[in-house]
Amino acid sequence: MHDIEDIILRTFKESCHLKEVFVNENVIRIVKIVDVITDALKEGKKILLFGNGGSAADAQHLAAEFINRFIIERPPLPAIALSTDTSVITSISNDYDYSDVFAKQIRALGHPGDIAWGITTSGSSTNVIRAFEAAKKLGMITVALTGKDGGSAEKVADYILNVSSNSVPRIQEVHITVGHVICQMIDYKLFQKPGE
Repeated sequence: MHDIEDIILRTFKESCHLKEVFVNENVIRIVKIVDVITDALKEGKKILLFGNGGSAADAQHLAAEFINRFIIERPPLPAIALSTDTSVITSISNDYDYSDVFAKQIRALGHPGDIAWGITTSGSSTNVIRAFEAAKKLGMITVALTGKDGGSAEKVADYILNVSSNSVPRIQEVHITVGHVICQMIDYKLFQKPGE
């Protein structure tokens, strides 16, 4: 039992430490991304979020925070997770290729000035990179949450937040934390009352 307790404590410490390192390295980038997304929403633009596996779940989670509410009561904000429509995903995968599942949806739903927010723990998921490339051609703003060394996303995304770790679970824990922080700060910028 003592071994299990040690592993649990070590895991929490690793997660906390990585979050501290990440925010110290990226706080200015986070502020910039909050500003960019806030400006897009003010202009009537939308956020398209996407990723695979746990990152798909994070995309859906964050879309829900924008559409429903995060902490404060406020109007819904336009966000779509591109990992939720199984008919679209399976038809594209079957008729074309899985690497096109997000790019095709971007081409169908994206407009200039919209946000394409991709999440990839490796930084190199082919379908995420292709979606960024499609978004850039449409004049969309691209935001990447990555891990490891940032991968191919470093070369194609306008804004990148990289978690310098090789542990996928720890990367994902930072991704959802920074996603929540971005939601909270966008709410603050859009809906704060004077004096708050």
